[in-house]
Amino acid sequence: MIAPIAPDDASRQPEPPRRRRSGREAARRAGPFLGGIVAALIAVAAWTSLNPGPPPLTSQDVNDAVASALASVTPPPPNGQLAYVAIHPSLVVIETDEAGTGGNPGHGIGSGVIVNDAAAVLTALHVVADATSIKLTFADGSVSTATVAARQPENDIAVLQPDTPPINFAPAVLGNPGSMQIGSEAYVVGTPFGLAGSLSAGVVSARDRSFVEPETKQTIRGLIQVDAAINPGNSGGPLLDRYGRVVGIVTALINPTNDDVFIGIGLAVPIDVAGGAAGLPQA
Repeated sequence: MIAPIAPDDASRQPEPPRRRRSGREAARRAGPFLGGIVAALIAVAAWTSLNPGPPPLTSQDVNDAVASALASVTPPPPNGQLAYVAIHPSLVVIETDEAGTGGNPGHGIGSGVIVNDAAAVLTALHVVADATSIKLTFADGSVSTATVAARQPENDIAVLQPDTPPINFAPAVLGNPGSMQIGSEAYVVGTPFGLAGSLSAGVVSARDRSFVEPETKQTIRGLIQVDAAINPGNSGGPLLDRYGRVVGIVTALINPTNDDVFIGIGLAVPIDVAGGAAGLPQA
């Protein structure tokens, strides 16, 4: 009779040699894969050391980039240039013939500006007060005779109506003289010494000035004082703000000597006062 084998004895049977061989086989097969990973990591490390990335930006790099970008930008045109472009189609050169003294005929020159759709020209009254004839030359080169349509002696303002209005013209854009404070940009455009289309630049240097007109002894009040150059021939021309809008009509320069040339103080009638002669809204 054969005795049965106890279960504990059976559980302690050694693992068959074939199973141990399959574990060694798996390890052998994984070896090349792991080697490939190690080789790839080594290759990446070597490439990184030979090809380093860009260095981090410094504050100097940023400043240099900004300076380079600004240097390549074309600056906008100055305000004076824009103001002249805006007013140019409205400018008028005024030439007058006068009786003169001692029987000798005289000749005068001044400036004006078109202020409405009827081509009415606003100017200083003293430019045309003694004229026997008036000739207007417009920005497009056309020429016309003119008559005085209105006078405002208390403000040295006159309105001229051309007999043959120009075909191409643009009324000036009127500004607010109340916005012109001491230090505000100011531009004067006119015909100083017969040089048509001249622009001078400065600032408002005072407000509410008074002036006694030498010929008529008329006191003109509420004037805008500017340091933009004003010379003979500028009278009647427009005073402009930085946007090319008319804020006044040039009336006088102040010179304590007998020389009729600019030494730093010019005066203009505010446009809301001067425009009343042409039917424009008054202050």
